[in-house]
Amino acid sequence: MPSTIASFPVLGIVLAVASAAALALGNMMQARGVRSGTTGSFGAKQFFALLRNGPWVIGALLIGGAILLQLASLTFAPLIVVQPVGVVALVFASLLTAHSTHRKPSRTEMRAIATSVIGVAGFVTVAALVSTQRTIHDSQLIAILLTLGVVLCVAVIVALIQRGRRGPAVLIVIAAGVFSGFVATLGKTVILRVQTVLTEQDYSFDSSNLLTLACLIGIAVSGGLSIYLVQRAHTVNSPEVVVGGLTVIDPFVAVVLGITILGEATGAPLWSLLLLAAAGAVAVWGVIDLARAQQRSAGDAALGH
Repeated sequence: MPSTIASFPVLGIVLAVASAAALALGNMMQARGVRSGTTGSFGAKQFFALLRNGPWVIGALLIGGAILLQLASLTFAPLIVVQPVGVVALVFASLLTAHSTHRKPSRTEMRAIATSVIGVAGFVTVAALVSTQRTIHDSQLIAILLTLGVVLCVAVIVALIQRGRRGPAVLIVIAAGVFSGFVATLGKTVILRVQTVLTEQDYSFDSSNLLTLACLIGIAVSGGLSIYLVQRAHTVNSPEVVVGGLTVIDPFVAVVLGITILGEATGAPLWSLLLLAAAGAVAVWGVIDLARAQQRSAGDAALGH
């Protein structure tokens, strides 16, 4: 029977909000750098050119800080509590865009932002009340790694099918969000394994350590793919679409894995699961509504010029 590990959800949520703010600002800076420093399709040449682009480098540092803050938040609270807080990044991105363009958010945008915040707040509150952090079994690590392997195979097949064709721009954002969700989930498993070792004071080297090492490799692979795909996404999508896609897909993947494999909602009453589903749907609807409102605003601005 896995033992329960203590958590401090309030501190985890605060760190997750700080991570969301850094993520939003970092993506805005990187989008500016990508659009000013690259032309044509995104490849190795364009990537090395970005290393000399000031805004892009600042954005990369901010995103690196966001990742560290997110990992810190995962140390103090279950995955299904802190990961959905990332949706707040879209709110920060919208406010940053409004500030940079000197345009106040429309009433529809403000309504959509409020809807997302209410949905996330409801989800996180319920999750904090019913979720638990438990030690991780080898079978759970294997399940996550196998799931990642299947996703990688699917991604390769889709890439081969789309080779030489122009697929939906949002597909790149979705793929980046999926791999980002695996980074968070695998990061959480490594954190739990370290916490378990420290709690039980068992420092022996066995097969479990090899699985933990495999998780670290999975983080490197997923993280590298996510970073690459985000840069490609910035060449064909607006910053709001990129941030919006990441903040919806990433938490969705992480929460599903957290509930189904990590067992963070094990023993939770049925009413709480229904509330989690309802609050999640409200948050997603707010994000979709905000994306539509921003597209309408962009179209109106273009017509005005």
